[in-house]
Amino acid sequence: TQFGSLQKLSEASIEELSSVKGIGLAKATQIKAAFEIGRRLSTQTEPYKSKELTNPEKVFKFMRSKIKDYKKERLYAIALNTRGWTVNEISVGALDSSMAHPREAFSEAIKSNASSVIFVHNHPSGNTEPSEEDVKLTKRLMKAGELLGIKVLDHIIITTKNFRSII
Repeated sequence: TQFGSLQKLSEASIEELSSVKGIGLAKATQIKAAFEIGRRLSTQTEPYKSKELTNPEKVFKFMRSKIKDYKKERLYAIALNTRGWTVNEISVGALDSSMAHPREAFSEAIKSNASSVIFVHNHPSGNTEPSEEDVKLTKRLMKAGELLGIKVLDHIIITTKNFRSII
């Protein structure tokens, strides 16, 4: 196999896929669409009720399987309300305070009438040390949460093996 794994296949661009003999632009687009549907299904916003996310370690254990193979940073918001909680992907790519705008970060929390939120993002490097941008983003999200009346319970950096709470 040219890509070596499903993960690598899912990360291939349309151009890379269509360079494979027998796969044209239309088929490459369908393959990318199928992976995107799968990704969205894995992060859909159905409320979870069975697992309680009461501390950073429980959040880590739940989220690490969702981010284990990602090569880019991803930011998630876990919105908590009386019915349970939902996980929503906020952004993909280099994480900085301008990329993760509070409008997007709190969007699903507002829609689900959440009283609190936990932010989680991965460090593909394996290092859980928060960057200066991570700290700036956390402060910005906490200020926005105060204005919205949605308490930011935590911002957790996770890798496949470790986690660190910024708050």
